[in-house]
Amino acid sequence: MTTIEAKEIEALTIASMATRDAVYETLRIDGDPNEVGHVIHTGASGASREISYETVRVVGHGSFGVVYQARCRENDEEVAIKKVLQDKRFKNRELQIMKAVDHTNVVKLIHSFYHTTEEDEVYLNLVLEFVPDTVYRIGKHYHKNNQRMPGLLVKLYTYQMARALASVHKLGICHRDIKPQNLLVDTKTHVLKICDFGSAKILAPTEPNISYICSRYYRAPELIFGAVHYTTAIDIWSTGCVMAEMLLGSPLFPGDSGVDQLVEIIKVLGTPTKEQIMHMNPGYTEFTFPQLKPHSWSKVFSKNVDPLALDLISKILVYVPESRFDCMTMCAHEYFDELRDEATTLPDGSPLPPLFNFSDGELESLSDELKKKLVPAHSRK
Repeated sequence: MTTIEAKEIEALTIASMATRDAVYETLRIDGDPNEVGHVIHTGASGASREISYETVRVVGHGSFGVVYQARCRENDEEVAIKKVLQDKRFKNRELQIMKAVDHTNVVKLIHSFYHTTEEDEVYLNLVLEFVPDTVYRIGKHYHKNNQRMPGLLVKLYTYQMARALASVHKLGICHRDIKPQNLLVDTKTHVLKICDFGSAKILAPTEPNISYICSRYYRAPELIFGAVHYTTAIDIWSTGCVMAEMLLGSPLFPGDSGVDQLVEIIKVLGTPTKEQIMHMNPGYTEFTFPQLKPHSWSKVFSKNVDPLALDLISKILVYVPESRFDCMTMCAHEYFDELRDEATTLPDGSPLPPLFNFSDGELESLSDELKKKLVPAHSRK
């Protein structure tokens, strides 16, 4: 993508703020805003209609603020409200990015509003569709019971992750924090939705970005090497790490620090060559590493792991960012052929969630061969 294209996308993204969502304000708050049970009354500027939310419980905490499960009093709809402190020292892109992204596997923005505390702190509140579980909690459940996540679920979650990221990357947006905690799942339908775009950014090739980004276990090696001109391939790496974790039952690269994280990667992939380091960050000259040979993926995973899963991981978790599969190529991999089989159902016999309802935009610019692979014959009917 050229810098001009990136700028155009950013301009369109900002412009969409006026069309995708009204500007809401907090009219009043009944109860203690720091305690569960308070009711937030919101309204659009100059409008008579009021929308109010009653907070039910806290479902997430972070450096950004807090996420509440809440109930809309007007229609009884369950929602999630993400309350984010607007720190003037940092540029908050989350709202404009959430308004630009519209995909079945990305959590939906319902609306947003601001409120100011008595201490003059300004908070942005993002009202999102409520999805009850996460890949992290599901994985933890299986691990606690000394079980591995069923292979079909690993396929379903990985495929939907890749499909969502394909749509996000098409807009020039890099999520920059793909991890199990940011992958929401409805355990009845097994629909997966990516959430938390607080670290996301529209990448422009000539503009530097911070390298200290993305949660450590899922951080691409070019970031650890200090690259500031990276691409959406860092999300692909994270996706591979999440897939591996679902198969293993624990993180693939559990480093204690940035350098230790790189050591964990080297233990599996072997020591990167000078050429590979140049592809990750041409300016990197700081450390030398012990010369280790790569491990075969079949030795990293247990014998009963699907060889096609290992083949896909071997195409994703590679040092050179440009050599990693892109998201749609991932979706077309043979590993996911089971999902394209009309006879495949969920473990309880229910049908699979929608996987092939591609929009024209999703398939745009793909080769006919890739399109044919992505859309099975029974869906083309």
